[in-house]
Amino acid sequence: MAWILIVFLIFLGGLIAPFGDILGTKIGKARLSILKLRPKKTATIITIITGGFISSVSIGLLILVSEEFRQRLFVDIPFLQKTLDESKKALIPLQEEQKALEGKIIQKEKELNQLKNNIKEFRRGNIVIKRGQTLFIAEVNSSPNIKRDLTKIYNEADKFVRRIVIPNNKEAKNILLWKPSDISKIEAIFSRGGNWILLIKSATNVLKGDNYVFVSPDLLQNKFIVKKGDVITSLILGESDLNIKSINLKIKSLLRETLDEIKLKGSQVSEINTSGNFIKKIKDFLQENQNIKFKLEVVSLRDSKTIEPIVVEINIFKIAS
Repeated sequence: MAWILIVFLIFLGGLIAPFGDILGTKIGKARLSILKLRPKKTATIITIITGGFISSVSIGLLILVSEEFRQRLFVDIPFLQKTLDESKKALIPLQEEQKALEGKIIQKEKELNQLKNNIKEFRRGNIVIKRGQTLFIAEVNSSPNIKRDLTKIYNEADKFVRRIVIPNNKEAKNILLWKPSDISKIEAIFSRGGNWILLIKSATNVLKGDNYVFVSPDLLQNKFIVKKGDVITSLILGESDLNIKSINLKIKSLLRETLDEIKLKGSQVSEINTSGNFIKKIKDFLQENQNIKFKLEVVSLRDSKTIEPIVVEINIFKIAS
């Protein structure tokens, strides 16, 4: 069927094409004019119209005779267009994911480059101070003599860092380098009043023997993190936990949770200090009480501010059924 249709279209085109050419030639000889155009251009337009007529007739015959052509023209093409539009919409979130992934790749490349630099530094010598490491901590109260106080803190921090980086150079001084903008920022904050904690941190990795250490300050408000008698964290345990091994694991987990909790509140301590023989107290409690639910509480034994140690005890209570 398809071959017959193709042969018919070729034959039809062959018949109509000479007709169009003859018609254009006669119109040219007759010197007819359409829309005040020159006869030659009029003949060209007639020829073009004839060609369009051939195409129209061909398409019309295909639509009339071929069901497959009608299916492709009126069903498949719109369906493909719709599918294409939907695919473009579905591609948008994928493009966004690609951008996010590219961002992560760039970040990982930066981290890798930093790691390579650290390895080079390790090969050149011993790193005695790491980037971001806190070198010195000082409590500062706002006062009219804030510049003098900062100078004193700077000198103490400089002396401390020299003992780490260049312990054999007794004549070296002022190896800490600050940005002037950092000092101005600190002075502006102190001028508002209040009680503050000044952290001096290393801005780079430092090798033993380096002559300079670049530092950056970090200011924290000196506030109460916990007060005496505060229950910082607690945990309810059941009958299945009535053994020392399980209790020890729960206590370790509870103390880790306590450390996380006080850090969220702004504490700068790195460990929790415990007081009292709470392990013996818990053992005695478990021997006297069986088949019950009980509660462990981590209680602060003192008022503690931002950089002050956190001292706690662990109490155990029976929960009424």
